[in-house]
Amino acid sequence: MRILTRFLIWSFALLLCAAGGLSAESSTPRKIEPASPPSQLLEHDREIAARFAPIFYQALGDKPRSDYITNFDFDGDWRGDNNWEHTDDKKFTLRGFIYYSVSETQTHYFIHYAVFHPRDYKGGEHKGLILSEIIREGVKRGSGHDPTGLLTEAGVAHENDMEGALVVVAKNGKDLNRARTVFVETLHHDDFSPYVAGEQATKGFGIFTTEKQRVLLYVEPKGHGIEPYSGDEKQTAKKEFLIYRFAGKAEDPDKQKDGTVGYELLPLETTLWPKARIRKEDPGATYATSHDYAEISISVVQANGRVEVKQFKVGEIGETFAGDSGGMNMARPPWAWFDKHHRDDSFGLWFFDPARIIKRDFKLPESFSSAYVQLPFWAASK
Repeated sequence: MRILTRFLIWSFALLLCAAGGLSAESSTPRKIEPASPPSQLLEHDREIAARFAPIFYQALGDKPRSDYITNFDFDGDWRGDNNWEHTDDKKFTLRGFIYYSVSETQTHYFIHYAVFHPRDYKGGEHKGLILSEIIREGVKRGSGHDPTGLLTEAGVAHENDMEGALVVVAKNGKDLNRARTVFVETLHHDDFSPYVAGEQATKGFGIFTTEKQRVLLYVEPKGHGIEPYSGDEKQTAKKEFLIYRFAGKAEDPDKQKDGTVGYELLPLETTLWPKARIRKEDPGATYATSHDYAEISISVVQANGRVEVKQFKVGEIGETFAGDSGGMNMARPPWAWFDKHHRDDSFGLWFFDPARIIKRDFKLPESFSSAYVQLPFWAASK
C-alpha cells in the first residue's frame, strides 16, 4: 500500500508547477496520472543524483589505498569486520563508488551523498589503531559504558568510514538543467556544517562553489571529513589528490594516470538499507548494533493537494557497521549520522527529514517547502 501511495504522489508531483527555488506550497487538487513502476522511480532518483553528483577532491595520506573512495562490499562480501585487512590486499579492486538517496518537496530536491572508505586511520595506520584500542579498553574497564558518547567519538582509528554531504537543489520546472544548487551541508566527524552558494556568506555559514551545478567537495586524508573544496593552502599544501567525477562507471584508481577517477552511483535503497534489516546476530552481518527508530513523521502532499503530517514505521534497523579494528563498530550509515551540536534532534532526522533540517539550519521562509511530493524510499518500503 505504501509503495502504491508513493506512485500516486510522484505522479501528482509531475503536474506541480515549481517556479524557481522558493515557490509557495500549493493546495490546489491536481489530476492524478497513472502510477509509475518502481524501476522508473529509481531511474528518476538516479537521474537527479547523477545530474548534481559532486566532484570530490580526495586528498591522499601515506596509505593511499586507505583513502580510495569505494563500495562497502569491495571485497565481495557484506561483512564489515574484514574490510581493514582487505584494504591492503591488491586482489581486491577499490573502484570508485558513491552512495546516494533522493527526497523531493514542492520546491527542492534533497540529495544525500555518502562516501565510504574501508579505513579511518587518523593518527597513523598503526599508532592510531593502537591508541584506539587503548581508548576502547579504557572505556570498558572504567564505567563499562560511555553515556556521553564523547569517548567513543575520540577513537583515533577504526574499521570502515562513511561521511557525506546533503546537496539541496532549487527546482525550476521539470528541466534539471534549469535547477540550481543552493545549499550544502557536509558531515565532518559528527559535525554538520552549512554552506551557501556565492562569493560571500553571512555569519555562521561557509561558501561552496560549483562546476556546472556540481558541488566541489574536499575529502581530508586519513579521517575523511568533508567540506567544500577551496583549493587554499590548508587543503592543498604538501598533498596529492585523486579527483573523483561522476562517469556512470566505477574506475580503478590504481589504473588512472591523470589523477582523475570516474565513479558510479549506488542507491542506498537497494544496497545498505536492505542489509540494515538483517538481524545483527546473523553470521557475517553488515551491522553490529541497531536502533529502534519506531515511527518517523514527515509532511506529505496528498493526492488532493493538501499537506498532511504522516507517520511511517521504521522500527529497528542497523545503526553501526561491524568493525573490530581500532574503535569498535564506529562507522555509521547516513540514517545514523548526527550533529554533536544538535543532540536534541531525533536520531537520524538529518536523513529522514532533510527538508525540515535545512529549513531550520538556513533560517528559510515559509515558501521553502518541507512537504514531500515523492515519498522517500524508506517511507515507501515495507
